[in-house]
Amino acid sequence: MTLMTPKPKNTELKPEMRSLSFLNPRQVMMIDEALSRVGEFGEVRLIVERGRLRFLTTQNSFDVLKWRPSNIFDQER
Repeated sequence: MTLMTPKPKNTELKPEMRSLSFLNPRQVMMIDEALSRVGEFGEVRLIVERGRLRFLTTQNSFDVLKWRPSNIFDQER
């Protein structure tokens, strides 16, 4: 998935998005989606390469005390 998308003109952005200097709105949406999917104990990592966001990785963790057979992958959203 390519993260490089042209930034819309500032006049097309919502006021809260106009002050972004590193991320574009599409990248913010992607990060927000990743955060909503990692679950209770997950991690989202942003990898910057040559001054640009290149990759987003996620890691899911599971509470061993709450585990039931066959429910690790059922908990993923």
